[in-house]
Amino acid sequence: MLWKKDVLFCEINPTCYAISLQKEILKRHIQNLRSKEIFSKTKSSEKLPTVVSTYSCGLIKKGKGIDPVLQQNKAVNIDIACKSINGLIIHPGETFSFWNTVGKTTKSKGYKDGRVIEDNKVKPGIGGGLCNLGNTIHLLVLHSPLTVTEFHNHSDALAPDHGERIPFSTGTSISYNNIDYRFKNTTQQDVQLCLWCENERLYGELRSVSAFPYTYKLVEENHHFKKKNDKYYRLSKIYKETYDCKSEKLLNKELVLDNNSLVMFDYDLIPKELIQE
Repeated sequence: MLWKKDVLFCEINPTCYAISLQKEILKRHIQNLRSKEIFSKTKSSEKLPTVVSTYSCGLIKKGKGIDPVLQQNKAVNIDIACKSINGLIIHPGETFSFWNTVGKTTKSKGYKDGRVIEDNKVKPGIGGGLCNLGNTIHLLVLHSPLTVTEFHNHSDALAPDHGERIPFSTGTSISYNNIDYRFKNTTQQDVQLCLWCENERLYGELRSVSAFPYTYKLVEENHHFKKKNDKYYRLSKIYKETYDCKSEKLLNKELVLDNNSLVMFDYDLIPKELIQE
């Protein structure tokens, strides 16, 4: 058999990919056992009194190349995962881990085939669509003083949305359990994640015991698309701005993402005026 130069073991065939994936999952389990991180586990049915940030989005996407069955399944998957997280208290010094909280997505838990991105290709997979939930949590956290400790960005699988869009539309990538989303409560008070689904919408709240002295805003600059080798890429820079609540003065502007993500389909939805040569 002839081997291509510089081909990774995981790229040889599907079996090699599966072996590599299990190796990474085992590696993360070992890292978690050895880690000195304290993962959040406490849940409460009572909401903390102060709303720090909120976000909501539709669960069902429609458009060219989008399978409606996989979209319905995604909504089911997100609802199940939300119930694992809803009401979670993150004490000062604790770390929230998506996969440590949600656990493995299996049929026995009720998870269905949703859309997953693997090797820049969209395909069905058990528990698919949870990146939508990961992105919602990430947006809540970015509008707070909490510290993101693990974040992975994936390809722009859904192309531009109709209507007003928000920065970060490329989403937060998560895959059990080696590709995680984590943040640490570096403040001096408890915070709480509240997540639920209702009328085909996902709702999220980040709550705290008392109000923080700052507010936060995401700003997207130089948003455009470029074509390279018959493929389109979304480019932009996303900044997090911190303001003093009393004076409303801008205190800090931090780059949180230098976005350069592959748009996977629906090229006809890309606004022509945003395409740069």
